[in-house]
Amino acid sequence: MKIALFTLAIALAIALGLVPTWVPTLVPPARAAGPEAQRFPDVVGVKVTPRGGGRFDFDVTVSSPYDTPQRYADAFRVMNKDGKIYGERILWHDHAGEQPFTRDLYGVLIPAGVRNVVVQARDQKHGYGGKTAEAALPGR
Repeated sequence: MKIALFTLAIALAIALGLVPTWVPTLVPPARAAGPEAQRFPDVVGVKVTPRGGGRFDFDVTVSSPYDTPQRYADAFRVMNKDGKIYGERILWHDHAGEQPFTRDLYGVLIPAGVRNVVVQARDQKHGYGGKTAEAALPGR
């Protein structure tokens, strides 16, 4: 009833020239897929700290809301945009009670010409995928 009255009021206002004709229609928001439908973990944050000698420390925040002991985000890697891997951290257990979670990867040697890296997470069942994060290397 309320929506019908609102629609009628909008139609009348448009007919009288009181509002522009591009008034958006009311559409219910789409429902997000549940955690069980998510195939890959997402990298949602990266902090990079230079250590000298071309080495960098990474604190990586991963979100995998489906995490259980049976299936979980089990690794993340640091690579260039072309897929050359500089370092990988294996995760040996689930983080079901800690979402999102942050883990480190220290002492990653990155060639001098590289200014940015990409961080990607891996799922036990489906492998690497999901949202990646690009991070600038401080001092480069």
